[in-house]
Amino acid sequence: MSADLDVFAALASPVRRELTALLLDGPRPVNDLASHFTMSRPSVSEHLKVLRDAGLVSEQRNGRQRIYQLEAAPLRELSEWLHPYERFWLEKLANLRTLLDEEDL
Repeated sequence: MSADLDVFAALASPVRRELTALLLDGPRPVNDLASHFTMSRPSVSEHLKVLRDAGLVSEQRNGRQRIYQLEAAPLRELSEWLHPYERFWLEKLANLRTLLDEEDL
C-alpha cells in the first residue's frame, strides 16, 4: 500500500492537483506548466518531482526542455481502491433522499 500512500501524499497538495489537471490536456513542457503559478520554476519542478516519484507523471527530455505527461495507472488503481467507498456514500445519500422525501409527505 506504500505506492497508494505516495499517490495520496502527492495529491494532497493543491499545486500538485492543479499540475495534474493541466496535464489532462496532454504533455506539456515545464515552463508552460510553471507559467500557471506565481511560484518559481524550480518550485514547480519540485512539485513535479513528487508527482514523478509517485508515478503520476513521466518526464521526457527534448533537448534542454523537460516535457511532462500524466500517467493514468496510479489514478486508475486509486479509483479502484476508492470504488467501495463511493458505493457506501451513494447508498447513504440515497437513504437520506428517501428519508427527506418521506418527511415532505
